[in-house]
Amino acid sequence: MVCGIVGLGLMGGSFGLACKGYFDKIIGIDHNIRHQEDALKLGLVDEIGHFEDLKQADVIVLAIPIRGIINALNHLSKLNLKKDALIIDFGSTKESIVNECPKNIRKNLVASHPMAGTEYSGPQAAIADLYYNKVMVVCNIEDSGEEQVKRAFDIYNYLKMQIKIMDAKEHDRHAAFISHMPHIVSFSIANSVLKQEDKDHIVTLAAGGFRDMSRLAKSNPHMWKDIFKENKKNLLDSIEAFKSELKKAKDMIENEKWEELEEWMKTGNQLHKIM
Repeated sequence: MVCGIVGLGLMGGSFGLACKGYFDKIIGIDHNIRHQEDALKLGLVDEIGHFEDLKQADVIVLAIPIRGIINALNHLSKLNLKKDALIIDFGSTKESIVNECPKNIRKNLVASHPMAGTEYSGPQAAIADLYYNKVMVVCNIEDSGEEQVKRAFDIYNYLKMQIKIMDAKEHDRHAAFISHMPHIVSFSIANSVLKQEDKDHIVTLAAGGFRDMSRLAKSNPHMWKDIFKENKKNLLDSIEAFKSELKKAKDMIENEKWEELEEWMKTGNQLHKIM
């Protein structure tokens, strides 16, 4: 069985590394020449190919930004793909992808979002166990072909992932609160500190709490701009919810309502009891 991976960064590279024993051949496709060289050197793929080579693939993985995924789907719809070819996308938002996928390949697509990743990017960031025991959200499964869904689930089970089925619209709303808004907060923390403190003080005083809160600000800005753009409305809703809670905390501190503040923090403690 042949797999073609479009995008040889963290997500695509890690998928290739983890699936070495599953596929007979893995073809890597990436417009970045350095990424191609690194992917081959690191053994993430067996060979580098071109988009046209996806005609021979049984499984096609799109591990690129969201608009790139939609463009790739449009190109794939014009290729003479294998009739039962499986297309998997790893987009961080799903509604625009499932809505804009060309009808002639919609049954080939199993729209998926692996809840996995790190703040690093590129082929050098790829790790073999990135997907191990992580959740794979699969959206609008009723519009995918039965054979394609079966094959996708077989791959996810091979990776020992936990499969969760969800509506794309519902997924995007939840993702805004649980993933996208925390990234905005992390970038906000990083920018506010950089404007107030010089680098020597940051290095000297930054401890675990600050490092944890600012870690996501290491993430790729170009990629996250794309995600924020696609999920704009849901992201704005999540930011408003966060602003409301931050205002509550500010008001309690300003008015010295220390007992209320403690109870508010205790409520926040409940989150980690369900995680």
